[in-house]
Amino acid sequence: MAKTFFPHADKIAFVSASTPHPENTEYKISIGSEVWGGENHEVVKIQMVYDGVVAGRRSPSYPLGTDDYQRVNTKLQELIASR
Repeated sequence: MAKTFFPHADKIAFVSASTPHPENTEYKISIGSEVWGGENHEVVKIQMVYDGVVAGRRSPSYPLGTDDYQRVNTKLQELIASR
């Protein structure tokens, strides 16, 4: 499969995930260019990272009862503001 997302090196952040996620789980937050229909579009992407490896097509999950969503959203807002 061809790569379609190209994050800007200075627009990447990681936020630790809370239990019940496994140890060494993070949310990777990126701003970059993604190819849709043959055209580049600036997008935000949030990916799950397990032991340093991005989990391809696994959507981010925010356990209820934790502040994971708020911490990811705060970091995302910081990245957007620094554009």
